[in-house]
This record gives sequence, structure tokens and C-alpha cells, in this order.
Amino acid sequence: MSGWLLYGATGYTGRLIAREAVKRGLRPILTGRDRKTVGKLADELGCESRVFALNAPASVAANLHDVQAVLNCAGPFARTAPTMIAACIQAKVSYLDITGEIEVIEYAAAQNDAARAAGVVVMPAVGFDVVPTDCLAATLAAAMPGATHLTLAFTGSETSPGTAKTILAGLPEGGRARVAGRIEKVPVAWKKRTIPFSTGPREATSIPWGDVASAYYTTGIPNIDVLMAVDEVSANQMRKLRKLAPLLKLSVLRSVADWLVDRLVKGPTDDDMAKQRTHLWGETRDAAGRTASATLDTPNGYRLTSYTAVAAVERLLKGGVEPGFQTPARAFGKEFILTMPDVQMSSIVVSEPPIA
Repeated sequence: MSGWLLYGATGYTGRLIAREAVKRGLRPILTGRDRKTVGKLADELGCESRVFALNAPASVAANLHDVQAVLNCAGPFARTAPTMIAACIQAKVSYLDITGEIEVIEYAAAQNDAARAAGVVVMPAVGFDVVPTDCLAATLAAAMPGATHLTLAFTGSETSPGTAKTILAGLPEGGRARVAGRIEKVPVAWKKRTIPFSTGPREATSIPWGDVASAYYTTGIPNIDVLMAVDEVSANQMRKLRKLAPLLKLSVLRSVADWLVDRLVKGPTDDDMAKQRTHLWGETRDAAGRTASATLDTPNGYRLTSYTAVAAVERLLKGGVEPGFQTPARAFGKEFILTMPDVQMSSIVVSEPPIA
């Protein structure tokens, strides 16, 4: 299988994906802005390389004339996705990325008509965020038709530089939740709940995760919260950041923050990823108070991203995905996550509301 381009190939997650693709016999065109680093990785993996910046859709589209799809791994995606999506639609090339940014997913959804007219697929978030949670949401929605509320939760791990920059970029915007079908601003860490993960109960607090956007398109459920397991000290620190977060809108401070991330954040090592597991939980609730819940256990989120992103490209290039905006579970089915290595989902537990 050939004919696809991996943009941002030399970033932390881009390298994982490039190596996983080659391991599976694929040869993506490795692409980025720095000729030296892109060329070195391409030589190592035996892939073609291409160098260009995301300056304007027309100039980017000129570099896509011989590919069927682009997998964008260059974050923060709020800075890269709009130009690359526009270029892909112009060049009639399908677009995928590994974002977890709510605004990017919403932007991609708004391109549905243009993508359909061009006959291409626009599918953001084919990594850890949101493939496992998207498939879990779809599974629970199928178990409880007519659900009005969806809650998703997961355990975190050490972050990569790109993830850290994305988190910093999103801090000034505060928290997000979907309420009555609309994405609403909420305070950072505004909710907390004890989550019954497969490894035992843990405290979790709400975060502005990508499923606030994507799970609505996958399930149609109008009220969605996402939480991450954190200790009380970390949760309190997140709440304290509410007052400081607006300062990150200043370009000077953002540049300093990005500089510090590049020097201090390295991402998990191969040994770390081999030892770490990610644990997820989800629950749907209907108007009568009935609930359906399940747990999902996967490899480390970065390792899982390398699996799901490559698999998404493979499936897309085989054909059969309807043009336009898509979410992973809507395009590939709720069982998509179960085709990945070392993934286990529990049986669904359905509970009736307590008797008054």
C-alpha cells in the first residue's frame, strides 16, 4: 500500500507512526519543515521524503499531487489543520490527523460539505484521542438507545512535547462540556467523580478532551463530559491555573512556554510505553436514570496512537468510507479498537435507577 503522506514525521508521535507503518510494510512519504531531520529519518526507514511548510493551501496542495491521503501529525493542530485540510480538499486528497483539540474537530466537521463535494474524507483524531473513547462511546450508545448523557474517563501518562504544547495552547480557553447538544465553556476541572476503572476506583476531574466534540457526531448523545484520573493535588493545581491561563494568550509568554517544553519534555521512553497501560471507562444514562457502563484497557496512549493511526490510513485507502467528515467509530465501526493489539473491553453493565 502506498500513496500517502505523513506530515510532522519527525515529531515524537510522528516517528512512532512512521516506524509502525514501515514495520507493517508501508512506505509513507515522510514530510515536515526541516530538511535535515526529515531526510535523516527517511534514510533510516527507507522512505521518500518531502519538505514544505504550511504557508498557504495552494502551495501545500502542489505537494499532494501524487498521494491519496495525508496523515497530519504536526501539532498543535489548531495551527496546522485548517491549512492542511483546505489543501487536501483543493487537491482532492483525504485528510486524517491525531488531534485531540475540540476546536479542530469542530472545524473539520464544518468542512463536511466541501469534503463531500471533493469526494474525499476528512477524519480528525485517529490516535489515542479519540479512537478508544469513540469506540467505547459507540458501544455504550448501541447498548442504550435514546441515552441523554455520556461520561468518558481515562487514566493519563507522561506526555510528549507536542501534547504539552497543545495543553498549554488550550489553557486560556478553559474547560469544555457538551450541554444539550452545544459545546459550552466551563471552568477548568469543574467536575470530579470517582471512576471504577478495571484496576480499581480513582478520582478524576473534567478536562476539555476531544470527545466533547467527536462523540456527539458518533452517538448523537447531547450531553457529554470527559474526565481524567488525577490526584487531589494535581486537581487543585489545575484549578489554580484558572487565573493564570489567560496570560498564555500573550504571544511572548506562549513562545517562552513552548521553548521550555522543547527543553524539558521528552515523552515516555520505549521502556515506559512497554510498562504503561491506559485504562478507560464510559457510561451512558437515559432520561429514566438507567445506565450502561464498561471499561476498556489498552497499551500506552502513544503506542496505541501508532497502531490506530496506521490502521486508519490502511482502511481508508482500501476504500468504502463515505466522503465527508467522519469520526473513527462512525467510519470503521465500534469494534475498530478491538482490532488493535493488547486491547480488552469488559462486558457492558446495565443498571436500573435506584428505587426512591
